[in-house]
Amino acid sequence: MSKPKKNILVIRLSAMGDVAMTVPVLNGLCQKYPDIKITVLTRAFFVPFFRDLPNATVFSADVKGKHKGTFGLYKLARELNKANEFYAIADLHNVLRSQILRKLINSKRLVSIDKGRKEKKALVSGSIFKQLKTTHERYADVFKVLGFPVDLSNPVFPNKSDLSKKLQTLLGSDSKKMIGIAPFAAHEGKMYPVDLMRDVIASLSKDYKIILFGGGQKEIDILNNFENDFNNVINIAGKLSIDEELDVISNLDVMLSMDSGNAHMAAMLGIKTITIWGVTHPYAGFAPFNQPDEYALLADRNQFPKIPTSVYGNKYPENYREASRSISPKSIVDKIKDIL
Repeated sequence: MSKPKKNILVIRLSAMGDVAMTVPVLNGLCQKYPDIKITVLTRAFFVPFFRDLPNATVFSADVKGKHKGTFGLYKLARELNKANEFYAIADLHNVLRSQILRKLINSKRLVSIDKGRKEKKALVSGSIFKQLKTTHERYADVFKVLGFPVDLSNPVFPNKSDLSKKLQTLLGSDSKKMIGIAPFAAHEGKMYPVDLMRDVIASLSKDYKIILFGGGQKEIDILNNFENDFNNVINIAGKLSIDEELDVISNLDVMLSMDSGNAHMAAMLGIKTITIWGVTHPYAGFAPFNQPDEYALLADRNQFPKIPTSVYGNKYPENYREASRSISPKSIVDKIKDIL
């Protein structure tokens, strides 16, 4: 009788980009250690991110419903303990919720992520300016301590998804190369000005098919205007499930994104990903996976020397709001054309 697989509980509940960044690391873990099992604890919305992982199952946490609050966490832990026997817990989130939860789950081994808060504080205060350990490396460190080192240097990515008839109809059948553009982010200081993005889309749509990504009515309205004003532009925001969006992303030739979740979704699928950086900076460790440094287009630090003003882009001086305006539309278009 074969020994049961060692089951590692991986906790990462939010946010979108952070959850997406776990995927290349977990994929490397699954590829290298086919004799282990992974149970990923995350929110239901993110379950499709893990669809290509071998030996992995996903357990959905309803943190706004039945698993809300301390009592909800007791309930969640009871459900996990009832269904599984965990060899170890890898807490890739390390916030109060996961700290409470891991105390309630049966496992003798626990390792939690070191988020490097001290170094990040030094980076945004201006006392250092250097590349910090990436989030992917910090995730990998957790598994190294557990005895499962992961090599991130030769990643294996899933094959392109087959497009359903619905998606084929939506995207059209011509053979133009497809560029995904995700022009929004959680904070305005991370976004490229809309008028300049219009110039980028106007230029690229002459030769390529542009697929627009976003969410929420305000963003959809802006993207609808782009779609109406230019040929070869398709707005998919609000029209697809997350599973379908991943299918579309896997078929892109390149993705243009802000420092946001869409960049990490594209990168986890092995898509070439160009990022625009405003008040944040790749040195904080949040660059998308396996992308060359030159794919990150940075605001001018001669004009805006306090960059990065914060790790997440939620704090910045008022005159830094449009720091990314210092990146010319032409430089973005040229970079994409070079890659294609």
